[in-house]
Amino acid sequence: LIILLGIIAKAQLTRVYELSAEMRKKREDEISHSDNKLNATLMLVFMIVFYVSFIYLMAEYGMGGIGPSASEHGAATDWLMNLNMLIIIIVFFITNTLLFVFASKYYYRKDRKALYFPHNNKLELLWTIVPACVLFVIIFLGLKTWNDITASSGENAVKVEIYSKQFGWIARYAGENNELGHSDFRLVSAEIQNALGVVTKETIDARIEQISAEIKNLDSLLNNTIMPDMKAAETKARIDRMRRHLAKVMDLKKIHKPESDEKAYDDFLPTEIHLLQGQEYEFTFRSQDVIHSAYFPHFRAQMNCVPGMTTRFKYIPTITNDSMRTVMNDDKFDFILLCNKICGASHYNMQMKVVVEKKDAYEKWWKEQKTLKMVFLPEQEAET
Repeated sequence: LIILLGIIAKAQLTRVYELSAEMRKKREDEISHSDNKLNATLMLVFMIVFYVSFIYLMAEYGMGGIGPSASEHGAATDWLMNLNMLIIIIVFFITNTLLFVFASKYYYRKDRKALYFPHNNKLELLWTIVPACVLFVIIFLGLKTWNDITASSGENAVKVEIYSKQFGWIARYAGENNELGHSDFRLVSAEIQNALGVVTKETIDARIEQISAEIKNLDSLLNNTIMPDMKAAETKARIDRMRRHLAKVMDLKKIHKPESDEKAYDDFLPTEIHLLQGQEYEFTFRSQDVIHSAYFPHFRAQMNCVPGMTTRFKYIPTITNDSMRTVMNDDKFDFILLCNKICGASHYNMQMKVVVEKKDAYEKWWKEQKTLKMVFLPEQEAET
């Protein structure tokens, strides 16, 4: 009721103002000198409030609450980001000060006429060359930093594969030989415990057996079941696809070299990512379905995971989880791997814990991991 009365009162006051303007024989769109002067003063007041608010927000939330960089190249990335922000903030203050001060100083007066100034070659040259030079510096430093991040890793870098799918991550560590076993999308199957399509003699044979059994079941279903023509056509098409798939896996078996299995046998798939402080890591990324983006916010590292190709980057973690908890003043803090591409309805579920720790804890965790040989050859591994 109060809001309704307020609206009615405002409407009546507006009508009174219109009638008084008519009585004074004054047009509604005619602005008085006092109104112009008031607006000019308010421009300066707004500028001051605007700047104070901006400075407060930058001081309070400028880093986004993610804390200092926890990797070596992240420090370089932060430096580059700070340089960009410094340039942007300087330009922000200069341009907005000119905007508000000029709007305040040169407000309309009846006794003053504006200068008609259509063009100036020197000014055009100035505000073209100066931004171009600044952008050149930013782009040059950005490319240099990017090249450092994506350059070849050192010989002692630990190799880790990050496999993305809707909606989760799978990490695979190269074992003691520090070589990841080969993988092939044709062998991807959760039913034979090979979600990454790792290539070994056992996984190839298991995949052949699995596809053959599925073809046999579908043939039996097609020959011994009465079904609509459309359903029968779909089943036949599925059988044809599976036979083509089987042929490709058979071709893979022909060219497979058993000696390459050793690269894969000591790989392992942990439930969370563990990193040794000060150790260089080379990450490779693959995707099973759509484009994902592997994002380690506290390490300032991000890379797209693209179906059908492999991407990579490297970094060296510098701060442990325990140290970061002290810095962040949060006993429950943990580093995290996120997906930074909206990849579907459960995109928000794509999270994986990352632990950076000292040598003793890291080595203890490493020894506890179950290798792929234990998965693919449990009987032989048990005898060993």
